[in-house]
Amino acid sequence: MDSTSSRAPDTGLPRGLVVLLGLAAAVIVIAGMRGAASLLGPAFLALVLTIAAHPMRGWLDRSLPSWLATLLCLLVVNLVMVALAVTLVAATARFATLLADYEAEFNAWTLDAADRLHQLGVSPEQIQHVADSFDLSRLTGLVTGAVTGVLGVASSLVFIVTLVLFMTIDGSQFPRHLTEAARVRPGPVDALATFAHGTRSYLLVSTVFGLIVAVLDTAVLALLDVPAPVLWGLLAFLTNYIPNIGFVIGLVPPAVLALLEGGPGLFLAVVVIYSVLNVVIQSVIQPKVVGDAVGLSTTLTFLSLVFWSWVIGPLGAILAIPLSLLVRSLLVDADPANRWLSPLVANRDAP
Repeated sequence: MDSTSSRAPDTGLPRGLVVLLGLAAAVIVIAGMRGAASLLGPAFLALVLTIAAHPMRGWLDRSLPSWLATLLCLLVVNLVMVALAVTLVAATARFATLLADYEAEFNAWTLDAADRLHQLGVSPEQIQHVADSFDLSRLTGLVTGAVTGVLGVASSLVFIVTLVLFMTIDGSQFPRHLTEAARVRPGPVDALATFAHGTRSYLLVSTVFGLIVAVLDTAVLALLDVPAPVLWGLLAFLTNYIPNIGFVIGLVPPAVLALLEGGPGLFLAVVVIYSVLNVVIQSVIQPKVVGDAVGLSTTLTFLSLVFWSWVIGPLGAILAIPLSLLVRSLLVDADPANRWLSPLVANRDAP
């Protein structure tokens, strides 16, 4: 293919005007996505789950009737969704319950800290201001709000399950239709195939690293005698799907409980050990492996988390990488004129 065939068509408009029109269109699209976040997030989650289960569907189709393969795929996907929802609800509810049980210890710890500050010459007004900042009832209210938010996400399960059902049924014929479409438009079809492969690679890498983190965190919390270590290990596994900062969310419950159970010493031990384990694995090693697997640079991985969380909400943090892969497939991989951007997006040499 000669170089002129891959150039963008000449619109006759100044390049600056074309850029401004493109940015204006992007703003309109992003505003629309924010307005439809409650629909877009669950729908894309259903698509990601269907893509993840598709290889199993192909394997089952070789030895089972199509209807039975569809039923088994739906059963596995539904069990995974229910397990994730139950774990999130159980973790937040258990944390709220434990906070209420430790209220007396927290008040005693606050009074002891206030006495020490007073001995160091801190004024009573400043001590009261610090004590108000560490009000346990305020933290309990935040946890209760988190439980409500989790239940709100769980209420979308019916919609997600129904959509996964339809996508799984259509999935039996969809690869054949894609093959036929590739004869006419190979570029977009190849881009969609790259998106699906990258999504599965991302889920596989995140699951493997999540299991490693969960086992290590559970073992550390059990050795330190922090309450409910297995539950916080499961929470660490789930938050591992949030790039870069997921471990911070998973750290809050065990760190707070360590403070209430064993005081500042145990609190610092949990924070330090958690940080060493999770920062090295989740914020240094994993982003590099994920970036190499899906073709996104470490910087874009982090910016994807911030951007999609702002557009879609909490679900956008979990779906940030697949959403960015879809955008890259549609805007870069599908258009030969834009493929020169691929090495810049991945921060590596073109193959």
